[in-house]
Amino acid sequence: MIHLLFTGGTISMQRDARAGGNIPAHGGEALVGFAPDLASVAPYRIEDWGRYPACHMGLDKLWELRERVRAIVSGESGAIPDGIVITHGTDTLQETAYLLARTLESTVPIAITGAMRTSSDVGWDGPRNLTDAARVAAAPESRSRGAMVVFGGRILSGLEAVKTEAIGLDAFAAPYGSMLGVVQSGSVRFGRPAEALPLVLPQSLSARVAHVPVVVGDDGALLDLARPLHDGLVLEAFGSGNIPPGAVPAVQRWIDEGKTVVLASRCATGQVTPVYAFAGGGATLVKAGVIPAGPRTPSQARMELTIALSAGAPYGSPIRIQSETPYSAAVED
Repeated sequence: MIHLLFTGGTISMQRDARAGGNIPAHGGEALVGFAPDLASVAPYRIEDWGRYPACHMGLDKLWELRERVRAIVSGESGAIPDGIVITHGTDTLQETAYLLARTLESTVPIAITGAMRTSSDVGWDGPRNLTDAARVAAAPESRSRGAMVVFGGRILSGLEAVKTEAIGLDAFAAPYGSMLGVVQSGSVRFGRPAEALPLVLPQSLSARVAHVPVVVGDDGALLDLARPLHDGLVLEAFGSGNIPPGAVPAVQRWIDEGKTVVLASRCATGQVTPVYAFAGGGATLVKAGVIPAGPRTPSQARMELTIALSAGAPYGSPIRIQSETPYSAAVED
């Protein structure tokens, strides 16, 4: 039995002439009706958790969804299903996937999907993605693989999936990883073995993490404005991790206050590699205490740092840590 958890997004939308664009319209029953092949995959139960556009899903709502999924896989809400399918808006689907993959321990597979087109559009991809996700959630080979993104026939790890296309149907890829597998002609095929995912276990997402990109000639003004309001920073740098020298003193002020600064790159692929030792160079920043983001985009690095600080764990920690007291830093006056 598959638990279908509908949260909204484009897959649930249709065009409304009076509103002047796409708006939420379809609940779970309607979406299942649009996907006739779903019934042949496995028995299912439907839960209409919400009809939220992805950009409306803040950290509190993401944590609420995480807790709902935890209750389902732990049996708190009845019989434990063989798998879970979550429909979600694509704009922030990668943050939700990362959160679930990083903080939930379960043998029950979780397949997250959505759509790039609405039911009003020609070539609506919602029914196929929903059916494919159910196939992945029901597949015995999916067990113990944690949260996965199933989109456009691709199966991606929740820790690696990134939205790389704004409007195209092949919206998700793994720029710092590779596909786990594919769904082809109704069959689920994995090309990578299941592997134990390291977990960090916060009690909430209480940490406030800023994501600030530097720009040409940056003098650090935005970094200084953000510092009193946040507990940590993801600094989106140029190239392999370099910033204008005028922004360096502002970064140093974050470090001097004991706040974690993670260095990510604005480039679509390639990790921060601190090899430049000039003023503002990545090597200089790392020497001062900045932490390279590792195989993560800036948005993934922000989610990782939010989870880590909320649990009292180091950034990128492979250790399972249960936070007794959620992270909370006083806001400066």
